[in-house]
Amino acid sequence: MSGPPGPSVPPGSGRRLAQLAELPVTVLRGVGSRWAGELAALGIESVLDLITHYPRRHVDATNLVSPARLQVGQPAALLATVRSVRRPPVRGGRGRRVPARVELVVGDGDGAVRVVFFNQTWRAHQLPAGTTALFFGKPTAYQGQLQLVNPTVEVVQLAGDGTGGTDGTADDDGSGVDGSGDSGSGDSGSGDSGEDAGRPSGRIYAVYPLSEASRLTSVQISRFVGEALDRAGDFADPLDAGWRQRVGVVGRTEAFGGIHRPHRMAEREPARRRLAFDELFRLQLALVLRQARLAADARGIRHVVTRPDGTPTLVDRFIDGLPFDLTAGQRRAVDQILADLAGPLPMHRLLQGDVGAGKTVVAVATLLCAVEGGHQGAFMAPTEVLAEQHRLGIEALLDGLSVPDPSTLAGARPVSVELLTARTGAAARRRIRDGLAGGGVDLVIGTHALLTDDVRFASLGAVVIDEQHRFGVEQRAALRSKGRGADGAGHDPDLLVMTATPIPRTAAMVVFGDLDMTVVDDRPPGRTPVTTEWARTPGAAASAWERVRHEVAAGHRAFVVCPLVEGSDRVEATAATDESARLASTELAGLRVGLLHGQLPATEKEAVMATFRAGQLDVLVATTVVEVGVDVPEATVMVIEDADRFGIAQLHQLRGRVGRGSDPSWCYLLSEVDTPEVAERLGAMERTTDGFELADVDLRLRGAGTILGARQKGRSDLRLADLLGDRDLVESAREVATAMIGPAGTLDAHPLLADELRLFLDEEEAEFLFKS
Repeated sequence: MSGPPGPSVPPGSGRRLAQLAELPVTVLRGVGSRWAGELAALGIESVLDLITHYPRRHVDATNLVSPARLQVGQPAALLATVRSVRRPPVRGGRGRRVPARVELVVGDGDGAVRVVFFNQTWRAHQLPAGTTALFFGKPTAYQGQLQLVNPTVEVVQLAGDGTGGTDGTADDDGSGVDGSGDSGSGDSGSGDSGEDAGRPSGRIYAVYPLSEASRLTSVQISRFVGEALDRAGDFADPLDAGWRQRVGVVGRTEAFGGIHRPHRMAEREPARRRLAFDELFRLQLALVLRQARLAADARGIRHVVTRPDGTPTLVDRFIDGLPFDLTAGQRRAVDQILADLAGPLPMHRLLQGDVGAGKTVVAVATLLCAVEGGHQGAFMAPTEVLAEQHRLGIEALLDGLSVPDPSTLAGARPVSVELLTARTGAAARRRIRDGLAGGGVDLVIGTHALLTDDVRFASLGAVVIDEQHRFGVEQRAALRSKGRGADGAGHDPDLLVMTATPIPRTAAMVVFGDLDMTVVDDRPPGRTPVTTEWARTPGAAASAWERVRHEVAAGHRAFVVCPLVEGSDRVEATAATDESARLASTELAGLRVGLLHGQLPATEKEAVMATFRAGQLDVLVATTVVEVGVDVPEATVMVIEDADRFGIAQLHQLRGRVGRGSDPSWCYLLSEVDTPEVAERLGAMERTTDGFELADVDLRLRGAGTILGARQKGRSDLRLADLLGDRDLVESAREVATAMIGPAGTLDAHPLLADELRLFLDEEEAEFLFKS
């Protein structure tokens, strides 16, 4: 797509979403307080909520099979009415467990079939005689008869509800229609009954998300939505015909019709794509506006990246003094960052890279650029263990590096690095606070303790935040505001955000769309790939423990990770405390086994890690406190117990604790659980060590919600957009948002968009983005 094709549709040419947001669902015929309450339980209170409650699938009525035409082994969908319900008594003998079952006979005008549910006794209440439902399953033969066993069920019409279209006179307020009491009219279907009642009125049937407790059916929601769309008429469209053609999407009116009541199955995907684009577009508008607002308010620092006399800068001396050469990816990242730091606006950059890609070196170079000009740097980590690890690693990297200091005889002093966490003692905290406020501390590494009001900087020049997914936008803003100081007279520090594991590009554009992006896509030489095995059997687990003993005998070390700190009756997982004691007396008897978890006092955690690093422990049994940043090159084996309880990002992070030296390394995933989702997750870990590939698998398995986290609030959740399948829409949404906001950095020229965007923002964000 090239430049903007023209202004958006002027206000007033169609129904605005903002208008529908102000209309309660009770304006619809048949929605009195009873059904309004049922809808509210689904998060539907306004007409806008209703029309954005999208079907989760569609069923083509022309493909429905009558019970009389079912064939063994052929998956089928049938629309039928429950004729009888039976719960046979459970008769077990001689210690045999017999599953409880519910037996139905369901039929239509052409025939009937038996449906059996095992261990789903609640189906008897869900599907009483007279209920019409869609049944999806694969018929089997039993005692010469066809049956469906544990099919998927979608209730169409409840027994005794007529057509289930209204609650008018049956409701306690009796008002029914816009307060007029005309509840029996409209399309409620006054006289239908029997096995044809509640059938889809057209060829395509929309199946909506419902709660088990609700008495609502998909047919009822379809009717409510249908009336809402009929009465709304044409929708105002923020995309004119030119933009729609460039992006390749249909109009908004056509999209709402195509998603809720398509005439053909082929209409669904164009409708979904348009509504998915709208979701992504609103997110990108907010992010581009945020960028523009930050730039408009910015007071940046032009950092010193080269010296007029050509002598090496602090960053030059740091890189030249490293015992290794930077990779091409690291060099490219440093160059991009230095270009930002030399500019007039504060940097807001995301640094992506796989586990072990050497992001910390890039981060230190960023902080040293600030120190070069007489400013300070802050490095914020999510946990104390990681903050301590970074302190040790950064001090080692900076060994021998000095900064000018006229107050000393030599005229220089070593770069000053301090650690500040919630566990820092009172005396040390006062000393560090004074050093930060007076300028004597160059770099501070810490946790959330850096955000407290009593921490002030003489001149905060650059901030690095490690593990962004554990920090929200608010924490970022709080740390950035420390650069301006209590009187607000200072400058905005430059900001570098690092992710521990890669995020797919499209997801990063949504989550971190207000940041520029840099990717370190190579690994330092000398790192060996880690061999990963999923140990699904006791024999395979025994081989893992044998590997641990073998590696320890060769002078190496091992991690064992468990999901819990202490035992729980509710969660059947191995507790680290119990497991360390068990291993020390069984599989790993004779080895020096240590224990590390988040509930240990800080001094004890530091002591355990120091002991392990020094080689005085052979095996460290830990919880996920070792997930990120812990760097022990001598560790060559990682055993993860109950691996099915961890997500892909966590597993990949944990695996990254080994393979950090030149010796071959192994990661064993212990789990006998082999559900399809677990098999895909652990199978992916076995198949690849590429964090970017794993990020795509993770996004496909978990969806966008968990990745987007707190960035999305209220209606801004992605309901139809697929961040993997809709990559082109993410890119297009960004391009259109940038074009419409334009150089002015506002939506003043697009009032329809501005009104719509406000609906999807919380109050504080809207106030920030739209303040004059």
